[in-house]
Amino acid sequence: MPNLQTILTAKTPLTLAGVPTGFEPWLLADLSRAAKARAVFVAPDEAAMRAIASTAQTFAPELEVLTFPAWDCLPYDRASPTLRVMAERMATLHRLQQKPGGPQLLVTTVNAVAQRTLTPFRIRQLVARLAPKERIGRDRLATLLQANGYVRVETVADAGEFAVRGGLVDLYPSGESQALRLDFFGDEIESVRTFDPADQRTTGRIDGFVLLPASETLLDEDSIKRFRARYRERFGATATGDPLYQAISDGRRLAGMEHWLPLFEDKMATLFDHLGDDAVMVRDAGAVAAAEARFESITDYHGNRVKAQSSDPGSYRPLPPDALYLTAKDFAQQLDAAPAHRITAFHEPESKT
Repeated sequence: MPNLQTILTAKTPLTLAGVPTGFEPWLLADLSRAAKARAVFVAPDEAAMRAIASTAQTFAPELEVLTFPAWDCLPYDRASPTLRVMAERMATLHRLQQKPGGPQLLVTTVNAVAQRTLTPFRIRQLVARLAPKERIGRDRLATLLQANGYVRVETVADAGEFAVRGGLVDLYPSGESQALRLDFFGDEIESVRTFDPADQRTTGRIDGFVLLPASETLLDEDSIKRFRARYRERFGATATGDPLYQAISDGRRLAGMEHWLPLFEDKMATLFDHLGDDAVMVRDAGAVAAAEARFESITDYHGNRVKAQSSDPGSYRPLPPDALYLTAKDFAQQLDAAPAHRITAFHEPESKT
């Protein structure tokens, strides 16, 4: 296996041979410490991502570990990704806009890298800070939260949820380790306290927090206008009777609406656009096979939706695969350009790569 300096300065992808699975967290921790900005590891699946994320700090306690999972639903599904996954993705994208304060490791998956997401500018644009003495009406805050993907519930239990109870607003923001309780006096935030969703008891007090969207699909006024115009442009005037079009026009969230994300945004980006020029990227040897399986399934699911549409027009109008996902060619080119070095447990002969 090449030494760390060779890996850090390489302009083309290298093969890091003889790296068993159990040694990967150690190697990634060392790369993160040595990198100018951050190290990035592309795992073949969710389980591998979680395994690396949970063990890397064992070898570098000062290491900041970020995770960027893929949506936990099928391509062209009628279901939405879970609130927890969407909140985790938004928190990580927001953190990537900031310069690392120390060693940082981003762990993601092939499926997450293969999917388009919001642009860095859009992420920075959506950030808001709330703190005591800030003035914002509870009704206005509730409307803002719903537009940003939060779900109103009776009792907050998970990320992406909020509840309004008299002069209190409970919410579990993206990127926060605990749920928050905002105590209002009229339209002014009087205090911000943390609480445990399990027993709803207050655990502390903070000076303020950064409010991030809980979803990549936003329902603000501009996003709704863009969606309506593009949906009609792509699918025709008869599409205005579709349940999805009607729900979005009314400002209501509908299960599965995330699969039309490109219609809500001016421009889409990839995870690579968020990483910066000095990121050191490493991919698992199984990433190529995982990517092939992913692109094949995207094509299959899209084809099935197109066939179903011919027999039941308006039932589900799918976007073309390259609207929300990278093509196999684009994916390979992005990895080569990064460059994304390949880790394998097997020993291989020395070569230029």
